[in-house]
Amino acid sequence: MEVDAVPRRLLAGVFDQALGAVRGRSVVRRALRARGIEGAVILIAVGKAAQSMTEGAWDALGEQIRGGLVISKPGHLVPGQLARFGLEGVVGGHPVPTAGSLDAGRRLQRVLDGAGEETLLFLISGGASSLVEVPAAGLGRAELARINAWLLGSGLPIEAMNLIRKSVSRIKGGGLLTRLGGRDPRVLAISDVPGDDPGVIGSGLLVPEPRLAARLAALELPDWLRTWTKRAMAERTGIPEQGPEIELVATLDIAKDTAAAVARDAGLEVHLHREFLAGDAAERGRALARRLLDGPTGLHIWGGETTVRLPERPGRGGRNQQLALSAAVVLAGRDDCCLLSGGTDGTDGPTDDAGGLVDGGTLYRAEQAGFDADATLAAADAGTLLAATGDLIHTGPTGTNVMDLVLGLKVG
Repeated sequence: MEVDAVPRRLLAGVFDQALGAVRGRSVVRRALRARGIEGAVILIAVGKAAQSMTEGAWDALGEQIRGGLVISKPGHLVPGQLARFGLEGVVGGHPVPTAGSLDAGRRLQRVLDGAGEETLLFLISGGASSLVEVPAAGLGRAELARINAWLLGSGLPIEAMNLIRKSVSRIKGGGLLTRLGGRDPRVLAISDVPGDDPGVIGSGLLVPEPRLAARLAALELPDWLRTWTKRAMAERTGIPEQGPEIELVATLDIAKDTAAAVARDAGLEVHLHREFLAGDAAERGRALARRLLDGPTGLHIWGGETTVRLPERPGRGGRNQQLALSAAVVLAGRDDCCLLSGGTDGTDGPTDDAGGLVDGGTLYRAEQAGFDADATLAAADAGTLLAATGDLIHTGPTGTNVMDLVLGLKVG
């Protein structure tokens, strides 16, 4: 079936401008120019947006930055530029810690131990949980990989996942505070978590978790994981009860509000849904598509972070691709609706695609290519189908990470 390309281009354009409002470089530059730092600075940037946030710090502070460390995932660092800034770059693993993550943890400790009177500037964004790690005694790379692989397929919300990550780490849940020697750092963060809780962003490197043991006890965990968390928790000593102020410089609400403003400027009616999207990605995709079909014309905006319970051998894709494909099943045959679901960091699950942009013709194109949508969803292989139908979104690294943005357009 023929599908009008104009609504698809409009959705893609709104998504791009929403990302621009929360990009690390601009938000960090703005924050540091509004309230500067006196004297020399040691910079520590960790997360998917570390490169972009570092660029914003350099724009504002320049040669006040006297060294530091920038930790991000493969393809997200520009080594030559970091070298010109006098900074080290380290590539960690994501979404599962790797040898690079452990190397990043060792280097981070060395930088902090060697810092003098300089002000410590931390720039933290999503992904830090797996990109840098100093595991508890007795846990190595293989054990961390098993823990994180289980977490990614567990269907647990991010807050519960990060409780487990904190429990087996020497630096998360405020553990890194023990390396600061009582110094008060400046901390800027981009939120990728529900409720914008600083203790959940990057598993709270600088945010103490005094009730960690009690909160862990309330989770249902397999016996092998419960044994490891109890053993690791015995090491968590000497962590201060209070951490530094965390300044949130970018959030999902900022991205959603920007999308709404852009759409209004384009003359569209806007329906900004404030509820947080959570739960199973496929179920939410179907529900949102039905709301789009039954709702008023205009642009509908949602945001949040859904989950996917993975089969034993998952295919290609992530939660946004799963949500988009399930929505396409409901929208099949309609020529008045399209829906975009994208990760604001430019990645979705273990893929380098941001998500999917589907319409009433997606299912037809999939069937022509030999795909069964229901079987594909059950196999967590939405990315393979969407690649065949031309409905994948690919942005490359965006320089931010404020969870997922879902845009639905219904035309009159």
